[in-house]
Amino acid sequence: MPLTAEQAMLQVQERLKSLKSLVCEIETERKRIEPNINNMIRLTKTGSDDKSPALHHKLKTVYKIGLQDALQEESLIRQALSKIQDIRNIRNERRIQARNAGNKETIRRGALMKMLQISAQTLPLFVSKPGEKIPHLCGSIAADTSYIAKPGDMVAALVKSEEGEENWILAEVVQYVSSTSKYEVDDIDEEQKDRHILSRRRIVPLPLMRANPETDGQALFPKGTTVMALYPQTTCFYKAIINQLPQTANEEYEVLFEDPTYPDGYSPPLFVAQRYVIAIKQNKKTTS
Repeated sequence: MPLTAEQAMLQVQERLKSLKSLVCEIETERKRIEPNINNMIRLTKTGSDDKSPALHHKLKTVYKIGLQDALQEESLIRQALSKIQDIRNIRNERRIQARNAGNKETIRRGALMKMLQISAQTLPLFVSKPGEKIPHLCGSIAADTSYIAKPGDMVAALVKSEEGEENWILAEVVQYVSSTSKYEVDDIDEEQKDRHILSRRRIVPLPLMRANPETDGQALFPKGTTVMALYPQTTCFYKAIINQLPQTANEEYEVLFEDPTYPDGYSPPLFVAQRYVIAIKQNKKTTS
């Protein structure tokens, strides 16, 4: 059942209250474990000269305590991130309801570009636990073949212009009609304001999570891979080659776009966020 504006506000306030409590708890936890971290550093430095069994036992003890502390802090951080995602979901649900009621807000192009950038930067970060499998739609991991994108999700959509030219554009899912196996999507570009009805083979869901390069590098496209990437300051996807991978969670891919206007056929290096870099869609036959 759709949320009313009052219900949505109350749910957001409830989660913000929980989030504040978790942030305070994380800060308290960090202050509590700081002495043990300092002790660990001190004993590790001493261990380079002192190889005695007693020091080895002390190091083993502080490392064990440190591991337990880290797991506790990780649990609190994951809880906080979950609350943030809940708030995002509630706000997105309300936005979709407003759009369906005919109250879609018009966004200027500059603001749209900024919004897309922020959306990519704040996409939830997946950090796997030991032995945990990386989920679909995390980084370069494609969606499961049976996956259906939800209303409000961002996708790459292959659309045909009035001139008959086909282009991959950034679009937002309005709905999926199971009886026809087709999506209804809106062009994200406010200047176009076009709605398209497309088959599933013309849709590529965008990642729902960023991959953490420091823990889950296998969920990133390897250097040299040909991909589709959103050209900076546009809402269209074009072929590109991965030139450099992000090294930290906040970094972007460095890509070279195919561009015949340059002598070597590629643009200078440009940066594109993980959210807007996807595998090339292989279509044997494309229909609308």
